[in-house]
Amino acid sequence: MSDPRSDDAPTLSAELSERTHDFLKALGSPARQRIMLLFARGAELSVGEVAERAGIGQSTASEQLALLRRGGILTQRRDGKIVLYRADRDGVLSVLDDLRDYLLTCC
Repeated sequence: MSDPRSDDAPTLSAELSERTHDFLKALGSPARQRIMLLFARGAELSVGEVAERAGIGQSTASEQLALLRRGGILTQRRDGKIVLYRADRDGVLSVLDDLRDYLLTCC
């Protein structure tokens, strides 16, 4: 049996970007996965609407939305005093391309 740490084992120079790590972290929570579904078909929602529909408090909704935004899954825009969130399809596709490239390198 050969040692996987031997000198002839390939070394990987590719690493996941911080953005891709944030994306995977955002996907790692069943609560955030449920919240993501609220944005299907182009829905645009405020923190209060997300909290109400998900059955969680506004501060929890705000924290979850921040993680989804950091992960490139949601984007936000301000409409007066209200911040509206929606799915960021281009952001998701970009991160998925990075993840695909990484997986093709390592696997």
